[in-house]
Amino acid sequence: MPTVAETLARAQEQHRLGQLPEAERLYRLVLAAQPNHAELLTVLASVLGMQNKLADAEICLRRALELKPELVEANNNMAALCAARQQFADASAWWQRTVALKPDYAEAHNNLGTALDRQDRLDEAEAAIRRALELKPDFASAHQNLGAVLIRQQRFEEAAAAFRRALALDPNLVEAHHSLTVALTSLARFSEALPHHRRAIALKPDYAEAHGALGGTLLMLGQFDEGWPQYEWRWKLRGMQLRGMQLRHAEHPRWDGTPLAGRTLLLHCEQAHGDTLQFIRYAGLVQRAGGRVIVQCPPALERLLARCQGVDQVVSGEQVPPFDVQLPLLSLPGVFRTTLETIPNRVPYLFPDDEAIAHWREQLVPECGFKIGINWQGNPTQAKDRFRSFPLTWFAEIAQLEGVRLYSLQMGPGREQLAASPELPIVDLGDRLGDFHNTAALVRNLDLVITCDSAPAHLAGGLGVPVWVPLPLAPDWRWLLDRDDSPWYPTMRLFRQSRLGDWDSVFQNIRRELVATLRAATRPS
Repeated sequence: MPTVAETLARAQEQHRLGQLPEAERLYRLVLAAQPNHAELLTVLASVLGMQNKLADAEICLRRALELKPELVEANNNMAALCAARQQFADASAWWQRTVALKPDYAEAHNNLGTALDRQDRLDEAEAAIRRALELKPDFASAHQNLGAVLIRQQRFEEAAAAFRRALALDPNLVEAHHSLTVALTSLARFSEALPHHRRAIALKPDYAEAHGALGGTLLMLGQFDEGWPQYEWRWKLRGMQLRGMQLRHAEHPRWDGTPLAGRTLLLHCEQAHGDTLQFIRYAGLVQRAGGRVIVQCPPALERLLARCQGVDQVVSGEQVPPFDVQLPLLSLPGVFRTTLETIPNRVPYLFPDDEAIAHWREQLVPECGFKIGINWQGNPTQAKDRFRSFPLTWFAEIAQLEGVRLYSLQMGPGREQLAASPELPIVDLGDRLGDFHNTAALVRNLDLVITCDSAPAHLAGGLGVPVWVPLPLAPDWRWLLDRDDSPWYPTMRLFRQSRLGDWDSVFQNIRRELVATLRAATRPS
C-alpha cells in the first residue's frame, strides 16, 4: 500500500507528463487523507481546469480559499477560472486581489490587463500590462498584450513597436506576427506586413485570421492571383462567425467554373449590401458558362437584382428552387481568376426601370442646381466603420456652394445627424427611398454622389453615375492603393486620407474639385 507521500509523488509525475485523469485520481486520494490541504486543492483545481471541469475546479478553489484566503495561487487560479468563463469583471477583481497579495507577480499584472481590456477599460489595462513589463521587461506575451491594447486605442505606431519587441524576445510568437500585420495595415504599410502574414501562417498553418488578413493584403496590393484563394478563408474567421455570416448551402456541390451545360447555379449573397452590388456584375459571365442563374439575396435588393443581365431568377427568402451547384457571390472573382486587367467593369450593370426613373425626375424637376446625393455613415457594426464613416458636418462647406443642392441618401444609423444639424440645407429623402431599386432610380437623376465606403458607393458605381468616395488612410482592399480611380467603377473618383483620421484635407480636396466641376458645367460651350 503506497504512502501518502508516494501517492503525491506519483500524482505530480502524472501531472508533469500530462496524464491529467490519472493525476486527478491520485490527487484526490491524497486529499482524502489530507482534506484541508489548501495548496493541494489549488493544484487539483488546476488539473480540473485543464480538463474543462470548471465547476469541480471552482469547488476546489473556494474550499482552498476558505482555508487560506491569502493563498496567492488560489486567488490567481480563481481569476483564470472566471476568465475561462468569459466573466471578465470577476476575473479582474480576483487578479487585483492577487497582485495586492503579491505585488511583484508579473504574470498576474499581465492577466489583469487582458481582463480589463475585454471590458473596454483600456487605460487601466495599459497600466496593468506596463506594470508587468516593469517587473519583467523580457515578458514577450506582455509586450504582445500591450500592443493589442494600443491597437484598440488606435495608437498603431506604438502597437507596432510593442509587437516588434515581443518578436525580438520570441520570434515564434505567432500572435505577435499576426498582430503586427494588423498594426501595419492600419497604417497602410501593406508591403511591410506581408512577411509577417506569411510567418504567422508558417508557424500555424490553420490560422484562419492570418490567412484572411493575408488575402486582404494581397488583394490590396493588386496581387489577385494569390489573393483570391486566401480570401476563401473568410468563412473560417471568428469575426464572420460572430456576425452570423455562415457559409450557406455548403452541403451542395460548389461550382468550380467549368461549363454549366444547362445546369442551375445558385449564387447566394454574403456580407453587406454593397458587396452584393459590387459582385453581381459577374452574373452575366456566369450565364455565358451555359446555365441558369438563381440569386438568393436580401429583400431590399430583390427588385434591382432581378433586372441584372445574367440573372434568371431572384429569391429573397430561405426557401430556394432546385439547383445543381452553388457558390457564394464573392467567390466569383476567384473562380474567374480575375486580375486587375480582367475586372468586368462595363457600366451600367444595374438597371432600375424607366417608370421609376421618370417618377424621380418629376419629383426633382422643381429643384434647380447641381444635384448631389450624400451619405456619411456605414453600418456601425462593421469592424472598421469608425475609420470609413465621418460626421455629416463635413458636408457643411459643400452645402454652402452656390448652385449646389444636397440630397441625403442616408438610411438607418447616421440619419439622426440631420436633426442635429438643421442649419445645413440638405433634403432628407430617407423616408422616401424604400428598397435599392427605388434608390437606384433616384440616383440616376443626380449629377453626383459623394459617399463614404458603403452601399451607395457601389450603387452609384454600378449605375454608371459619377461618384466620389472619401477613403480612410487604410481602406478596404477593393480600393487598392495610391490611385484616385477604381478599376471596378469607371465613373468613380477616390479621395484618400494622407494621415490617419485626416478628413479635413480630404474634404478640402473634394470641395476644390467640386468647384472646378461646377465651373466647367457652367462654362459656355
